[in-house]
Amino acid sequence: MQQTIQQILIRYWGFDKFRPLQEDIILSVLSGKDTLALLPTGGGKSICFQVPALAREGICIVVSPLIALMKDQVEGLNKKGIKAIAIYSGMHIREIDIALENCIYGDTKFLYLSPERLKSELILERIKSMNVNLIAVDEAHCISQWGYDFRPPYLKIAEVRTLLPNVPVMALTATATADVVKDIQAKLLFKQENVFQKSFSRTNLTYTVLFEEDKLTRILLVAQKISGSGIIYVRNRKKTKEIALFLFKNNISADFYHAGLDIQTRDTKQDNWIKGVTRIIVCTNAFGMGIDKPDVRFVMHVDIPDSLEAYFQEAGRAGRDEKKSFALLLYNNSDIIDLKRNFEDSFPPIVFIRNVYQALGNYFKITIGAGEMQTFSFDINDFINVYNFKPIVAYKALQFLEKEGYILTSDNFNDSSKVYIPITKESLYKFQVSNSAYDPFIKTLLRAYSGIFTEFTKINERELAKKLNTTEEAIVKTLNILHKFEIIIYESVTNLPKITYLTARTNIENVVFSQENYEFLKHVAQKKLDSVITYVTSTNKCRNEMLLGYFGETNISRCGTCDYCRQRNKANLSKLDFDNLVSQIKPILLVKELTIEEIVKHVNGYHEDKIINVLIWLIDNNNIVQTKEQKLFWNKTHHHDDN
Repeated sequence: MQQTIQQILIRYWGFDKFRPLQEDIILSVLSGKDTLALLPTGGGKSICFQVPALAREGICIVVSPLIALMKDQVEGLNKKGIKAIAIYSGMHIREIDIALENCIYGDTKFLYLSPERLKSELILERIKSMNVNLIAVDEAHCISQWGYDFRPPYLKIAEVRTLLPNVPVMALTATATADVVKDIQAKLLFKQENVFQKSFSRTNLTYTVLFEEDKLTRILLVAQKISGSGIIYVRNRKKTKEIALFLFKNNISADFYHAGLDIQTRDTKQDNWIKGVTRIIVCTNAFGMGIDKPDVRFVMHVDIPDSLEAYFQEAGRAGRDEKKSFALLLYNNSDIIDLKRNFEDSFPPIVFIRNVYQALGNYFKITIGAGEMQTFSFDINDFINVYNFKPIVAYKALQFLEKEGYILTSDNFNDSSKVYIPITKESLYKFQVSNSAYDPFIKTLLRAYSGIFTEFTKINERELAKKLNTTEEAIVKTLNILHKFEIIIYESVTNLPKITYLTARTNIENVVFSQENYEFLKHVAQKKLDSVITYVTSTNKCRNEMLLGYFGETNISRCGTCDYCRQRNKANLSKLDFDNLVSQIKPILLVKELTIEEIVKHVNGYHEDKIINVLIWLIDNNNIVQTKEQKLFWNKTHHHDDN
């Protein structure tokens, strides 16, 4: 008998009740409906597809773009005793084969796939033989060109649906505008629109934007004033180290984190921060995905993010325990200039993008027609130096090639080396007899690691070196020799990022970029840039209202705690009174200049103190301008929202 969803929740997660909306979403999927779940960061999205998948016979296919996140979820499920595996770019073909066999004939409940894997005929063929009960699409905004992280391989999910016509789809995302919500459902071929959306409002989170020339002093003040754990986001790697060191020198426990560090170092830094050994982590946006630390008291952005979606998701990592927390953003005029320059660099000319594609093929020595689904270690600094490219523009060209589905870039994900023995025990024994020099090594390997004949097994070269009383270098050398002899398959750990060719290398003239598509992506990015700049520079609307309005929410009231609202509250007026007074003052000052005394005579129904409070507030916020003759007039050039 199948367990109820409540029994599954208690058994595997230890919770006795679902969070708001979770149960509705699960029941929607179990009734066979395609379902889109919009839940804010930390809103328990994974439970929404994991519980219904466990409640039904068969396997759930999960499409996710982030290898680190996939690995975390697979590890988490395996620890609960639920069989889950992940297939992503860079894996050995034999390892993929074993994983797929387990999905068809074994007891695997979850198959995590990176979206580009859906381009593989091998995988599509094997999916046909699986008993699939659900297709879950994580980070579903990646399917939409209107979204802030469009990835063409996501469009392949629609093809998977045609192979599994009766299997429902669940799409999940934390950030999507109204356009993107519609687009996700259309691209995923929803039989009918079906959205469950929790309000993005976070009443415990106070948003503050500060114009700040001396950012270091402000960072220190915030770190001293707000106790508890914090995240400080910056745009470049060098700054992570500089700010962490500055805090450390001022007796604040801090560390830095970015994608250029090796995996062991990143894991250690992340664990120390999660456990509270380190109080503040200074990082690039490589940090935070999949981290569920509920007691983060503040998230500070020292540089302006590229989009409000990215900002909302990163800021939302504060206060998941629903206690009072702060999201702070520091900016100055040069930041806005940098942001605009960065936007221009993000759209290099199409001819330059093609040149980067050509250079990449030459760099990896791939012949025309070869390279499809092959993965290469990639030292971007070396690549840039060899071809004399401007770093930021070359990096953006690579992103464009990724957006168009030619390549996939990913951080190093081999956090440990792996070994698999593809030959039979008898063949291995024969090799040991005829190559006695390798016999002690092979025996030690077999004793140390069970399961090495059936699956790719994580190994530790340092541990093997201790056991055999030799050096780590000697162990690596022996593993490579045995790999050459095809006695083992050895995948060594690497600290370099990877590039996977999603299609075979083609002639440069065949690298097609539709000018129309290029312009469309630029137009979408420009709108996102404008929204961020408006949010940052605005002094006349509640931050919470601006963010929620951007995501299509209506009937929102002022939060009362953001920097705008705190200024407004100083006027000691209710929203109704404030709005009534502005609606009387504005029409008068649009047509003529008046002194404060003259305005007080024109306004009805309010005491003089209240009228003056509103006038002072409007002057402070540049809605009203005061002349040398102490007369006031309404500032028509000021971008405002009378609120």
